[in-house]
Amino acid sequence: MAWACTCTANRSFSFVHVVLLFFVLVWGSQRCDGFGTFGFDIHHRFSDPVMEILGADGLPEKGTLPYYAAMTHRDQLVKRRHLASDVDQTTPLAFAYGNRTYQLPPFAYLHYANVSVGTPSTSYLVALDTGSDVFWLPCDCSSCIRGIKFSNGDIQDFSIYSPNNSSTSKKIPCSSSLCSPRRCAIEATECPYQVVYLSNGTSSTGILVEDVLHLTTDDGKQENVEANITFGCGKVQTGSFLEGGAPNGLFGLGMENISVPSILASQGHALNSFSMCFGLDGLGRIRFGDNGSLGQGETPFNLRRLHPFYNVTITQISLGGKPADLEFSAIFDSGTSFSYLNDPAYTQISESFNMLTKEKRHSNTSDSPFEYCYELSPNQTIFELPKLNLTMKGGDQYVVFDPILQLKFDNGEQGYCLAVVKSEDVNIIGQNFMTGYRIIFDREKMVLGWKESNCYNDEGTNTLPINPSDSPAISPDTGVTPEATSGTSNTSRIPAADPPSKNHSPKLNFFTLSLILILFPFFAIV
Repeated sequence: MAWACTCTANRSFSFVHVVLLFFVLVWGSQRCDGFGTFGFDIHHRFSDPVMEILGADGLPEKGTLPYYAAMTHRDQLVKRRHLASDVDQTTPLAFAYGNRTYQLPPFAYLHYANVSVGTPSTSYLVALDTGSDVFWLPCDCSSCIRGIKFSNGDIQDFSIYSPNNSSTSKKIPCSSSLCSPRRCAIEATECPYQVVYLSNGTSSTGILVEDVLHLTTDDGKQENVEANITFGCGKVQTGSFLEGGAPNGLFGLGMENISVPSILASQGHALNSFSMCFGLDGLGRIRFGDNGSLGQGETPFNLRRLHPFYNVTITQISLGGKPADLEFSAIFDSGTSFSYLNDPAYTQISESFNMLTKEKRHSNTSDSPFEYCYELSPNQTIFELPKLNLTMKGGDQYVVFDPILQLKFDNGEQGYCLAVVKSEDVNIIGQNFMTGYRIIFDREKMVLGWKESNCYNDEGTNTLPINPSDSPAISPDTGVTPEATSGTSNTSRIPAADPPSKNHSPKLNFFTLSLILILFPFFAIV
């Protein structure tokens, strides 16, 4: 997610309905401790489960162009240590509820995590964002979302953090190295923070606190550990946070000292690295301390002294086996659902894709966030896409497995769009371009790593179910299940999504797109 921010710190009827309610209820019932590599459940904002929870009365139908236009509205508003010697580097770690992850599109099409904080432990549904640094929770708040409403009228309350309710909570003073004293009246006072995002007046304001984050080893032993982390006690939330985006908190995964990965590494709990896996079925995993595996692709980060991001250099674009040399930099951002490119990269990919696509191009309306959309014939069950491949600095290849979104147009016709939005400034590789990969954010070696994965059978994990059907019935809204594009073919065969039911389309529309957030700060926290 791309966010503009300033801060005084240095830096969530049917079976699905019941399943999601179960997660909300059980999140506060467990606690744990751990040591090594950490992971936790994550979720995505705009799936059918959340649409059932939040209701869809008066919203554009999922899968229509207005649906996507609404989801991308906020996007368009954005202008963008070393491990301790005694740590066992072979033992992965996870959060208390395991490392299983979920994509829940109805919450701003973001990836969400269930994190357990405090004593006694309480769970929170937080958006995961590699594009920002500060972890904050709604806390003794005067302006925040306090629950979710089911379509039948039932309401499930969110957890609201309070320092007074946790015996391990401490307020961070202005004298802390994680606090900028410039806004403190006197050095002894508590440290205020403010994160301002340029997404339609979106912000979080409060004070910094320290408390326990509950973790467990991601192995057969599942030993517990408690890590003391600093985060924002968010007393006032504004903008998108009051409209469904990150309604129960935001988990910054950036490079600054205030981010949780940085704190875990500085305390010797984990390697200064973490991974996120994005499964084609919407399930995945996040693990702290994961520094990758043999055979993965790698490319160095482009380091900047001020405002560092997970920025890499792309040197070549290939569509359908036809390469074009074009060097540009882009930020890998889990907080952005789709990918945003400026020219010349946007024109190179979109026009080449258009030349190689066989389907009839759809006449887009003015509110369409995607410029290149195509119509499927009434009985069409499969179609071919040109293979999109990126060459990274250093020469390693990165195949994009999921460059499209299937949808329903205003006239009821089925089709798909190239899920790339034209940007006027920053280039962002969003989560759709990360689908099918385990992405390694290695801050120790300062490289981005990637390896093709279904997020179930990666080495070094045993907490995901062997059979994906054992997981909750939560899946991406797109209905797209691309086949692997490895091999010599320069096209991918994509099964067309089944026609939507009357009430539950498997596709997306413009309203959902308006709630997709880009969350990364483009100037320093002060």
